[in-house]
Formats: sequence, C-alpha cells, structure tokens
Amino acid sequence: MAKKNEKKKRNWRDKYRFTVINDTTFEEVWKLILTKYNAFLMIGFLIIFISVLTSMLIAFTNLREFIPGYPDFKMRKNILLSAIRLDSLDRELALRDKYFANLSSIIAGNLPSRPSVRQDSTKNYRNIQFSTSSEESALRARVESEERNNLISAPAKSDGLGGLASLHFFPPVKGIVSGKFDTRTRHFGTDIVTKPRAVVSAALDGTVIFTGWTMETGFVIEVQHQNNIISVYKHNESILKETGDIVRAGEAISVVGSSGEMYTSGPHLHFEIWYKGTALDPEKHILF
Repeated sequence: MAKKNEKKKRNWRDKYRFTVINDTTFEEVWKLILTKYNAFLMIGFLIIFISVLTSMLIAFTNLREFIPGYPDFKMRKNILLSAIRLDSLDRELALRDKYFANLSSIIAGNLPSRPSVRQDSTKNYRNIQFSTSSEESALRARVESEERNNLISAPAKSDGLGGLASLHFFPPVKGIVSGKFDTRTRHFGTDIVTKPRAVVSAALDGTVIFTGWTMETGFVIEVQHQNNIISVYKHNESILKETGDIVRAGEAISVVGSSGEMYTSGPHLHFEIWYKGTALDPEKHILF
C-alpha cells in the first residue's frame, strides 16, 4: 500500500516534455516541460483568465446585446423615455389636482394651500450668510429708481366700477400698444410690444390660479386679486410661478415671448383685466 502511494506521488512529480519538431530538419522548434501538478495549475489559471476576460467583454462592451433576452440600445432608450414621460404625466396630474383644489378654496373664500418645501437634513442652514455683490447692489438701485414712479392711479371717473378708482395697477411691461381692447372683435385685452424676453410683472397683489399652455395663446398665467379682479397674461415664453403662489404687485411672474400658434406675430404680451366676469379696457387703468 505504501509503495502504491509513493508511486502516485512520483507520478505527480514526473516531468513530461511537449515538443514541436520540424518535420524536414528534425530541429526542435519549441518545447515545454511540465509535471502533472504544473499542468493542472496552468489549466486552472487559463480557465479563470478566460472567464474574467469574457465577463469584462460582456460588462463593458456591446457584446452583451447579442445575449438572448438582453435589451439592446433602442429598447433601453424607449424604456428611459417611457419612464420620463410617465413621471411628467404624474406631475401634470398632480398640478391639475392642485389647481382645482386651490380654485375651490378661492371660490369658497379660503386661502389656497401653500407648497410644502422639504429641507435637506444633511445640510446646516443656520450658519448660512448671504452677501450681495457690488454688481447686484447697482442693479437693485437702478431698477428701484426706474420703477419708483411706475404705479399710477386709475382714472378719476369710476365708470360704474365702484372701488376700482382707488386701485393702483402696476404696468406688467413697458412698451408700445399694438392691439387695443375691442369687444366687437372679441379682443378682450391689450397687446403690448416690448423687447424680447422682457420680464412680466404682476399688476396687483394676488394669488396665481392658473398656469398652463394652450395652442392659441401659448403659455398663460392668471392671477386672482381682491375685489373680484383677475388679470391674465398670455403669449409668454416661460412661466416663473406655479398655481397657488402668492405674488405682489410688480413681482416677476413670467417672461415675454411669442408662444402659441394663433393670435401672435412676434414677441409681445396680451394683457387682460376681468372684473366680476366682465372684461375691462386695460388702457383705462394702466399707462403702458
């Protein structure tokens, strides 16, 4: 039994020669001397190397797309686009529900719900210090000097509109009137041409009751004010507020544009004032 075990050990230590010989000259071109133990290790390392190389090729190259059942580039792109569209649809539905809830609250005489803002608990907001640059201070001073005398009184005559004579409307933009108020043509507002991307300001203090986009008038924002007054701003390039936001007179709410497929021929603002469901001529209350 001991001799048999010793023979097995010698077999593992016995060396074997693998040679390549030129058949014409009988010259030894290449040789490899291995024991059974070394051959076993070499084959094991070779299998591990091939496995690692194959895994890396599948993980970091496009060869994985040839595996049956693995999604290709187009399928992954469609999945990503579908996820983005679903997220956008969920957000639009949430905004719609919020709009109807705020509209019901306003009609009932209650305050609309304010959006909840969650702070990042990993940040320390107590030690934040705000500082203004010299450029920002100069810009603030220039804007304040330009807008100081923009608030104007409404006409002295009441036109049967009760308390509107005592209100001070803030001009939403400064520019040239290109389209006047005319109920005969169902043009219930005033078109003001101004420089592109000019800031649109709220005419009075109020609450945003609608923000959206329509095919005819593009991006639209509506603000509910006191005394049953609603101001409407159409053909905006972008909206800066959301439904339910509380705005002050002169606060930026949108940016002038030419959005909408109808009733627009260039960058301008279509501005409307509604009082108790009746459209008013904005030029009788605001100097543009």
